Amino acid sequence: MTELLEAAIAPANIIPTALLAFVLLYWLVVLVGLIDLDLINIDVETDMEPDASGIETIAWLNSALAFFNLGRVPFMLFLSFLVLPFWALALLANYYLGTAGNFIGFLLLLPAFIGALFISKILTAPFVKLFAILEKEHDSQATILGQVCTVILPASPTELGQATVKTEGSPLLLNVKTTGSANLSKGETALVIEYDEKSKFYLIEPYQLL
Repeated sequence: MTELLEAAIAPANIIPTALLAFVLLYWLVVLVGLIDLDLINIDVETDMEPDASGIETIAWLNSALAFFNLGRVPFMLFLSFLVLPFWALALLANYYLGTAGNFIGFLLLLPAFIGALFISKILTAPFVKLFAILEKEHDSQATILGQVCTVILPASPTELGQATVKTEGSPLLLNVKTTGSANLSKGETALVIEYDEKSKFYLIEPYQLL
C-alpha cells in the first residue's frame, strides 16, 4: 500500500492522481446526497455558427466526441470511466519504466490518456443504450403533459390513484394525484399538468370534456 501511495504521488503521476481524487470525491458527495447527479455536467453540443472554413473542424470534433460516447452518456460518468484507466495506465507505465520522477514520465501521460479514451469507449458502451431508452421515456412523458386522462382509480391530493391517457396504440396507465383539494372518482376526466420526477407520479386537475 505504501508503494502504491508513493507511486500515485510521484511527480509524473500527480495529474492522473488528482483527477482520480476529484472523481472519487464527486461520487462520495453524490452518495451522501449533498449534490445532484446533474450538477457537474457539460453540454458537448456546439451552437456556434461557424464560417465555411470552420465547418469541417467542428464536424470532425463532433464525430470524435460521439465516437468516444461523450455526449451520449452523462459527462461525469464518462469522466469516471476515463480517469480510472488513465490513472492505472500512467502508474503502470511509469512504474515498470522507472520514469515516475522525470520528464519522460510526463510524456507518457499522452499515450496513457489516448489508451484510456479507447478503454472508456468500451466501458461506456452499455450505458449508451440505457440512457437512450431513458431519454425516450422522458420524451414520452413530455407528450403526456397537457393531455386529457380518464380516472380509473379514485385520486386526491394525498391518495395515489390511476388514470389512462389515449394513444395511437394501447392506453397509457399513469399514477396520479390531484392538485388543490380536488377529489376525482372513477370515470371522471382530468388534465395532466405536471410530472413529479422524485415521487414518480403525475399531477392532474379536473377537466370536463365538451
